[in-house]
Amino acid sequence: MLPVRRDTPRLENFHSVRAPHVAAQAESIEWLAALHAAAERTRAADDSFDEAGFRARMGKLLRRYGCSPDKIATRGHSLGETDPSGRAGGIYDVAQDPAGARSSARTAAYAQIAEAAMGCLYAGDEPPPRDLVHVTCTGYASPSAAQRLVARRGWERTTRVTHAYHMGCYASLPAVRIAAGFLAAAARSLAEGDARRVDIVHNELCTLHVQPADHSPEQLVVQTLFADGHVRYSVRHDSEADAEGAATGASLAILALREEIVAGSVDSMAWSVSDYGMRMGLSREAPQLIAQAAREFVGALFAEAGADAGDVARATFAIHPGGPKVIDVMQQALELRDEQVAASRAVLLHYGNMSSATLPHIWMTVAGAADVPAGTPVVSLAFGPGLTLSGAFMVKC
Repeated sequence: MLPVRRDTPRLENFHSVRAPHVAAQAESIEWLAALHAAAERTRAADDSFDEAGFRARMGKLLRRYGCSPDKIATRGHSLGETDPSGRAGGIYDVAQDPAGARSSARTAAYAQIAEAAMGCLYAGDEPPPRDLVHVTCTGYASPSAAQRLVARRGWERTTRVTHAYHMGCYASLPAVRIAAGFLAAAARSLAEGDARRVDIVHNELCTLHVQPADHSPEQLVVQTLFADGHVRYSVRHDSEADAEGAATGASLAILALREEIVAGSVDSMAWSVSDYGMRMGLSREAPQLIAQAAREFVGALFAEAGADAGDVARATFAIHPGGPKVIDVMQQALELRDEQVAASRAVLLHYGNMSSATLPHIWMTVAGAADVPAGTPVVSLAFGPGLTLSGAFMVKC
């Protein structure tokens, strides 16, 4: 059993809000095929354009390159724009512009949806956190949804807001590192009573950034992989949780955090702002580059946590499912059993890739799993532009 000190920061008190519209993957693929065909019809401006034939070809390409329903069964989205004609208005009114709405309209939609989701995540009557870290890479507004929450709840003099933006899918781990740093700084200061808890909130709206006029295989992969997700959780020291009354349920004690950029991979993944939302660039080599660096990285992470090779076999691995292939290559590289990556596959299956909100959903699954006993090592791994490889070694308490 790995020792967990009382001043070790812990993740606890998970809450999530699912996007209001949940679609089966097969339905999403058909909607995307229709949307791409409608966009091409607008661009063609020719009565001879065969929209039905183009839609059928797009459906085949989406099923060939995209994530299949056996890997992602359902995905949540926030817009509710499912009119395949492209005439419904809104972000994907491709009858007006084959690329859909410009970034200004998508940003306005993000601000409205994120604020509503933040309100749902803090619907209860509870004491304010000392710090609130707001995480996203899919939309920005200032004042942010976090700042508006603090103002609405009357927490202006008690809660500090920190924005951790545009890191991509691995951002939950830097956010935890920020939170742990806040707790450590408060514990060393004279204002030790302020070291109550740090909350982290993720608002990710990946479906705002579909590119209906881009039919490239790379974008078809992206459009069938990503989804929307919102989640919050707290980081506390054990002694502070006891003093305030800890939330019921299990927590995850953080023994080590590590991050590095994979050598020779800087152009393998990109996430950039374009005229029509944000655009991902993803090389086919990215999963293999991550896998090649995985064993050495995990070995260093175990050493920092004071764990040994024997802990690998009994650990649960919370691997960010950048896609089904990422889990596959990581499982092979680290020689893991199917049950060790089951939580990652389950979250991908039921939610899709929610960018930075995905790994916290896996943590929430592991914390609530009756078949993952207390004392189990939980090894978290996530990836993003850079290529950045980020990890945490935790123990379920």
